[in-house]
Amino acid sequence: MQEIIQNWTAGQLRTAAGSLATARKTRTPIAPLREQGLTRIEDAYAIQKINTDSWKAEGRTSTGAKIGLTSRAVQAQLGVSEPDFGLLWGDLAFSAGDDISLEHFMQPKAEAEVAFVLECDLTSPALTLKDAISAVAYVLPAVEIVDSAIAGWNIRLVDTVADNASSGGYVLGDSPRLLRQIDLRTCGMLLSRAGDLVSHGVGAACLGNPLNALLWLAKKMVETETPLRAGDLVLSGALGPLVPVASREHYLVEIQGFQPFSFTFR
Repeated sequence: MQEIIQNWTAGQLRTAAGSLATARKTRTPIAPLREQGLTRIEDAYAIQKINTDSWKAEGRTSTGAKIGLTSRAVQAQLGVSEPDFGLLWGDLAFSAGDDISLEHFMQPKAEAEVAFVLECDLTSPALTLKDAISAVAYVLPAVEIVDSAIAGWNIRLVDTVADNASSGGYVLGDSPRLLRQIDLRTCGMLLSRAGDLVSHGVGAACLGNPLNALLWLAKKMVETETPLRAGDLVLSGALGPLVPVASREHYLVEIQGFQPFSFTFR
């Protein structure tokens, strides 16, 4: 029997957004939204936008956007054929050397990736890879702290999209590079915790090249009438597997072409 897919009403969308916002505020995960009948990706993005608008009205500052589901294996696991996206927030931005309190998060995990900083707007509906490359001021090594408001990370596509693509925070390294100084496709990545290697990968694991992820996001943001702007930060998506975060542990990030950087969770 074919599943009947129904649009959620405005009231249902607001209720779901409120549940996610409360979960984030109280650090108390909730049951998957799909178990409450959420099925449409359009409704999931509408829920995300409700909370985006609410957080901005409260005075939070968005610093850019993140790309999720850039791994083909993870896409297959969730039954999707393209990435998703969420916004980044300045109050959850961290730097190399920081001690990061786990009190900011519920069930965080870490994934190493690269971060693009834009020097031009990307507003054309006919964006090309050349346009995306030309818009990049510089690139940084980074770690995204992904975090889910869904209990036990029991997510499918609609759950993570509604929850701002499971965005938590991010840590930026301090060795900016021009695009011509590095090969993002072949650069290797090592993520170590307390001296033990816990994740490794390569730039090609991110949609074949992190630049492909940037172009995908730029096009998607134009479609949603929220284009990327000069000064925005873009997290590319993971170069290797994400790992659960442990308290009182020191993390070292090594991405070929950049200076290593470290931080600690407490």
